[in-house]
Amino acid sequence: MARRRTEDERPEDPGDVSRNRGRPRDFLHYRLPGDWEVIAGRSAADNDELSLRVARPDDWWFHVKGMSGSHVILRAEQDREPDRGTLEAAAGIAAFHSKARQGGIVPVSCTRARFVTKPRGASRGTVEIRKETTMKVRPVDPTDLAADPA
Repeated sequence: MARRRTEDERPEDPGDVSRNRGRPRDFLHYRLPGDWEVIAGRSAADNDELSLRVARPDDWWFHVKGMSGSHVILRAEQDREPDRGTLEAAAGIAAFHSKARQGGIVPVSCTRARFVTKPRGASRGTVEIRKETTMKVRPVDPTDLAADPA
């Protein structure tokens, strides 16, 4: 069973934690064609909250490999599975919200949220993932996929 750590090194606003304590975080929300919901973190603390508390076990989780960026989840739906194009679009959003934004084809890790855990003592934004698949995608501006963010 392969394990890999991802780390988000983006600096945070020093006032972020105290201002948001006890309040819901302001994640980025998007709608993909087919009415699929995608949620992305804005900071390392957001990424922890999104990946470890907001994501449900069957949600799809994405993060660009080898560099910092947003953790992205694609909400699972009870009666249907996303097609390859939907998964690639969500992976493209993860690439867009990373340091690879200006790159060409980018490797993005994909797994179910149940396989994302936080190692003991790890810094904010650092998680360990299991059972990953690597998708190679181009960064996709979410506004190009749908008319408006959700």
